[in-house]
Amino acid sequence: MTFNAKSLINADDTVFIFIDHQPQMSFGVVNIDRQQLKNNTIALAKTAKLFGASTIVTAVETESFSGYIWPELMDVLKQDPIERTSMNSWDSEELVAAVKATGKKKLVIAALWTEACLLYPTLCAIEEGFEVYIVTDCSGGTSKEAHDAAVRRMEQAGAHSITAVNVLLEIQRDWAKRESYDGVMNIVREHFGAYGMGVDYAYTMVHKAPQRGEFAHKVVGGLKHG
Repeated sequence: MTFNAKSLINADDTVFIFIDHQPQMSFGVVNIDRQQLKNNTIALAKTAKLFGASTIVTAVETESFSGYIWPELMDVLKQDPIERTSMNSWDSEELVAAVKATGKKKLVIAALWTEACLLYPTLCAIEEGFEVYIVTDCSGGTSKEAHDAAVRRMEQAGAHSITAVNVLLEIQRDWAKRESYDGVMNIVREHFGAYGMGVDYAYTMVHKAPQRGEFAHKVVGGLKHG
């Protein structure tokens, strides 16, 4: 039995909010490699979908400044973004209503930029009694100092810092949960670097599972071990 601890994230009591993962916002991010930022964010979205958690996506000034939400993220979430003009998404009555309509009090939030679009709704949500988890490696700031200072301020207000892989493993928790096991492993192998490479190695070399690529590695020649 998996203990449904209140101090842990559970899919049935959590809303995932993706804020402003748009090209123009991405251009200003310097505290994290932008390809890594996208990789982590897509993994986070896949985690939410795998476990059936509620998701909300929002965008700011799409056609006048920021551009469309990353297509890779849209393909996972498959929902229309809530459009805004304010840097603070908590100023959007539509977004706040969508959050409250879920009836859930835990929010997992990722946003661009950390020092504005993550900071402001996090502080507002905490004031309204929500428990907020900020996904630091799916969020980015215009400098390392700006990102770090905003994270400290949110933590001081009561937010919990977390990472994409942390979210995935925290919701899974028990490898005996077979209904989500394969999905978790797929996310790990596709998005989480050395961890995923290790899983591929164990599957094929230890457990003798078939290679997962469409074009398998065929060993021709080489040293024979017997």
